[in-house]
Amino acid sequence: MVKTLYWRQSQYAYKEQIMSTIGFIGLGQMGSPMAANLINGGHTLKVFDISEDAIQALVSQGAVAAASPADAASDVEFIVTMLPNGALVRNIIFGENGITSTMSKEALLIDMSTIHPFETDALVKEMADKGFSMMEAPVGRTSDHAIKGELLILAGGSKEQIAKAQPLFDCMGSETVDAGGAGKGIRVKIINNYMSIALNALSAEAITLAEAIGLDFDTAMAVMSGTPAGKGHFTTTWPGKVLSGDLSPAFMVDLAHKDLGIALDLANQVNVPMPCGAASREVYSITRAAGRGRQDWSAVLEQLRVTSGLEPKIK
Repeated sequence: MVKTLYWRQSQYAYKEQIMSTIGFIGLGQMGSPMAANLINGGHTLKVFDISEDAIQALVSQGAVAAASPADAASDVEFIVTMLPNGALVRNIIFGENGITSTMSKEALLIDMSTIHPFETDALVKEMADKGFSMMEAPVGRTSDHAIKGELLILAGGSKEQIAKAQPLFDCMGSETVDAGGAGKGIRVKIINNYMSIALNALSAEAITLAEAIGLDFDTAMAVMSGTPAGKGHFTTTWPGKVLSGDLSPAFMVDLAHKDLGIALDLANQVNVPMPCGAASREVYSITRAAGRGRQDWSAVLEQLRVTSGLEPKIK
């Protein structure tokens, strides 16, 4: 490991960088540009993928081709995996010609894949039981951000592991979040993806209904972009109400349930399917059945918490 100064085009600034030897496994749409940015940052890479074309594309940029995961993990300080599912991550680590057959006990495995959190927990424990060091660091944002080196790194590991890996993260991302320990990075990634993916479908329902009843798209977008519909509840309705312990109604659950019912009836009459909206009405129905009809609509959060067996935050 040596220190040097390198030029990072996306930040237009010189900075001191610790150059490391890295085995990078998984050269897909996200992995390939992430690996390229590590090379551009001055690191030495050995790369492996089932696609020979993907390997050769990185070799042309200065990487060394590895014949197997074991080869990629041999004589390196870091191993980075960016793979499509947990079963493949496990096989790459513990399978035939897997990482652990050659990995140094001083090296750090960084799994940047998006897999099931319980799979991550099991892998981290098994690695620790065998004397190896592993953390997870799934990424946020898109492949365009991966190309620019502007990913959001959601680091799940010890303070020491994150500090050790930070020079790598600085090449691949523009922001690193310490998620709070092993397994927490993948947890926040899954929750973030769940919400954004579900909101995508709900937003599609809303704008389709708007078009079906004759609303101008730009008008609908302008209105919704300025309300909690477009801004989200984390930064609009929740902070002053449920998150502050105040459920006095600014907009009652009963009224929200009524308006949602009108929208669903309207959608039914113009033949627009609204499965997300229908499911949401059930959440409001549960909240009303619990006696919260005249509370603020943000009370759905507290009711879902209680229904899930969590301790009430508002007495």
